[in-house]
Amino acid sequence: MAASTSRLLPFLSPSKPPVAPFLLRTGGPTSRVSCAATGQTGFFTRLGRLIKEKAKSDVEKIFSGFSKTRENLAVVDELLLYWNLAETDRVLDELEEALLVSDFGPKISFKIVDILRDDIKAGKLKSGPEIKEALKRSVLQLLTSKGGNTELQLGSRKPAVIMVVGVNGGGKTTSLGKLAHRLKNEGVKVLMAAGDTFRAAASDQLEVWAERTGSEIVMAEGENAKAPSVLSQAVKRGKEEGYDVILCDTSGRLHTNYKLMEELIACKKAVSRVVPGAPNEILLVLDGTTGLNMLQQAREFNEVVGVTGFILTKLDGSARGGCVVSVVDELGIPVKFVGVGEGLDDLQPFDAEAFVDAIFS
Repeated sequence: MAASTSRLLPFLSPSKPPVAPFLLRTGGPTSRVSCAATGQTGFFTRLGRLIKEKAKSDVEKIFSGFSKTRENLAVVDELLLYWNLAETDRVLDELEEALLVSDFGPKISFKIVDILRDDIKAGKLKSGPEIKEALKRSVLQLLTSKGGNTELQLGSRKPAVIMVVGVNGGGKTTSLGKLAHRLKNEGVKVLMAAGDTFRAAASDQLEVWAERTGSEIVMAEGENAKAPSVLSQAVKRGKEEGYDVILCDTSGRLHTNYKLMEELIACKKAVSRVVPGAPNEILLVLDGTTGLNMLQQAREFNEVVGVTGFILTKLDGSARGGCVVSVVDELGIPVKFVGVGEGLDDLQPFDAEAFVDAIFS
């Protein structure tokens, strides 16, 4: 069979009616949104906001997911409990060390501590609680000023296309599957594209996720299939058959593997030829347990394909939650989702305020 052919595998139960593209489940009675009333722009705008709002109502997952980072930073409360002006330098030095241990990075740690020191000397901060609140404000300001819009930006027409990229072992395919689950829960018609043609088991793994989430999937047939061809066919099918969102998996690669990095460029071009302006989002999956080591990966991927947002995974198993702030500060690209557990619902939309409260509770 020709290498460029693909097959569409349906995993929607025949006994269940298809979900209408404009049927949003909001936790209460479902409401049908008229296409004529809102258009496709309204659908995607509302979808992005709805996902973000649900993150605010589920802060417990964020809180528990960052427990190890919070334990690392518990020393902040101890330092500030009996703070007095005479011990300012010692306390701030230890606070700086706590931030560094949690992978905030030297640049951010020094900057935050210098701001606190200046405010203390100017008499603006006169107690431990005031210093802690100023610390939280500084971190939040970094995230909101440099992180931009953390909502998914899905454009103004269907289908919206999301490419998911990253290195092997970072949780790329799993994150894509969990994102599909979240979108399906909001009534979105999702099509997956198995663009990881480099790793033999990757398509099988994504096929399992398609089944679990009730999505459909386009998979390559033939050993010599090329990823750009698979993604192109998936986007064509999504456009013809009225899908809302197409989630494109790609081959995991080290940022130093230039041949595979060039393939990402070809994938991006193949998608844009079918839907001008696509992909709407290019989400880079980064392993949170690697801490600041992820920064070089992020720089390389961004230089090659223009990353629009990050998914930081495995943060529940790491005390390096400060890397969230570091990657935003270094690159000015928003974190859109964080992985805080193994469950289907544990890929959480990133909320800066909830994150700061979780690590400095």
